Amino acid sequence: MTDEQPAPRPRSFSAEAEPSTARRPVSMDPQQLGFTPQRPVGWLAPLLLLNTGLRTLLAILFGAYLDKRELQNSLPGESFEQPGTGGELWLDYVSDLGDGFDATYSVAYLMAQPGLEVDGRMLPRGQVLLMGGDQVYPLANGDGYENRMKGPYRAALPEAPATGPPPTLFALPGNHDWYDGLTAFLRLFARRKDGHIGGWRTQQRRSYFAVELPARWWLFAIDEQFEAYIDDPQLVYFERAAAGLRPDDRIILMTPSPTWVKAADRPGAYDSVDYFIRTILAPSGAQVRVLLSGDLHHYARYSGEDRELITCGGGGAYLLGTHQLPEALTVPPKETLTRSASRSRQYELVARYPQVADSRRMSWGAFRKIPARNPGFATMLGIIHTLTMLAMAGAAGQEGIFQRLFSIPLIFMMVVILAGTVLFAQPPDASQDKHARHWLLGLAHGFAQVGLAAAGTWLWLRLPFHDWSWPGPLVIAAIAYGPIIAFLATQLLALYLLIASRFDVNVNELFAGQGIEDAKSFLRLHIATDGTLTIYPLGIDKICRKWTPNPAGAPDSSWLLPAAPLSVTPIEAPIVLCGPEAAG
Repeated sequence: MTDEQPAPRPRSFSAEAEPSTARRPVSMDPQQLGFTPQRPVGWLAPLLLLNTGLRTLLAILFGAYLDKRELQNSLPGESFEQPGTGGELWLDYVSDLGDGFDATYSVAYLMAQPGLEVDGRMLPRGQVLLMGGDQVYPLANGDGYENRMKGPYRAALPEAPATGPPPTLFALPGNHDWYDGLTAFLRLFARRKDGHIGGWRTQQRRSYFAVELPARWWLFAIDEQFEAYIDDPQLVYFERAAAGLRPDDRIILMTPSPTWVKAADRPGAYDSVDYFIRTILAPSGAQVRVLLSGDLHHYARYSGEDRELITCGGGGAYLLGTHQLPEALTVPPKETLTRSASRSRQYELVARYPQVADSRRMSWGAFRKIPARNPGFATMLGIIHTLTMLAMAGAAGQEGIFQRLFSIPLIFMMVVILAGTVLFAQPPDASQDKHARHWLLGLAHGFAQVGLAAAGTWLWLRLPFHDWSWPGPLVIAAIAYGPIIAFLATQLLALYLLIASRFDVNVNELFAGQGIEDAKSFLRLHIATDGTLTIYPLGIDKICRKWTPNPAGAPDSSWLLPAAPLSVTPIEAPIVLCGPEAAG
């Protein structure tokens, strides 16, 4: 959508450059902005849960048939160069960004500024912007990308800076980008060489890419479809790119997911990354010094003798806690079934954001935020509990213990509750370790909800309403009983999530249900002329939630300014890695 035609409409979009004479918006009106700012995704909304679950199931079952990576073999397969200026280069990295407007735009706004002052030092804007996956939530489609990612980033940097080359954007797809088989992703990021998203130009033609950086540093970004495998055309592409590697070159490897963390529970998760390093990169004698990913919505760094393993998924999506992270990792895990796996090494958790105490404190917000953020989910629980109570009350009026226990409506509602809670616990495949805890916790949660329904039925039978003529009891139950039991059921759910999270079950749901927008993060990286790579992990303790239009600003200045100060804070001290020249 261009600024001459700002009215929202169904889109088959492309990453076309915005005209330099574009009108700047004077308000937050979507007609002025050219997109509709979105509220954060309500991850426990019943229809969203059903829709996302079905799409995930379809992607898993039919992903091989929808996999467009094989078809990308017909697209141009060149690698890229980013020489920087004067032999040095600044880069930005952000991931998991296309959620609610306030959080997404807070990060985009800060990255788009000419520089950020951190601890008395000015860090210039990245000449390259790397997006690490999940550029849109919850589902990939044209309107979703336009409203949740492209629009906010265009508003942050409407045009390329007046001086110097325009910054370049490269994007790697995550699992949410994959839900439509990469159709919308490829249209936005890889459709044409001269495409633009605001002031950032897009160059890539595939969902994966290789970039030669200054001072013998390289960037490789691999596309794993749901951690399945790396396709042959992609391997051929990287074999050609790796032909330019020299012994002792340094490599930053971007992946869609931090499989080094996930391999602690699923040893096979890291196999594809390990295979890629062993067969494509290692033969050249180059060194993979940094593994970089998003997907988990926090910042965490594991450090070892040979490389840094960094997760930075704080670009805009809900915050995920860090207090459950393992303190040390063995990568590749010794339990992997790959016979030719690389030598296992130990990596220690040296930094995380938010800190452990803050993460634990935030987890207790579930009691308040889950019902407030997810009214549809609370309503669904209220309906289920009301119907269960009426079924129990009806069964209580029957003679005989067996007639009461085996009432068809009562059995149906109990099956619904127990099946729902077990599925909510997401039990993994029986072949995986620790799968029993998911079943046990899911069943315990289900029986706790049944117990709450029984307590509600006991109270209901002691009130005069149940003796009224029909439909009086149903009306009173819907008006009075339903809202109260809905609130109590969400509190029981919050208690379950807190307990289950201590056993590494439903940790994601504990935080997704709260939709915490603060504590965002991104990386600013610098390659010096001597090859030294410095990584600055930057956190945003509190995002901005009120914006002021900037109609008189320069063409490349942000359309919207924060109404209150918006700043970054260093998550940890800069991470300094020597390049080949500096090491020599």
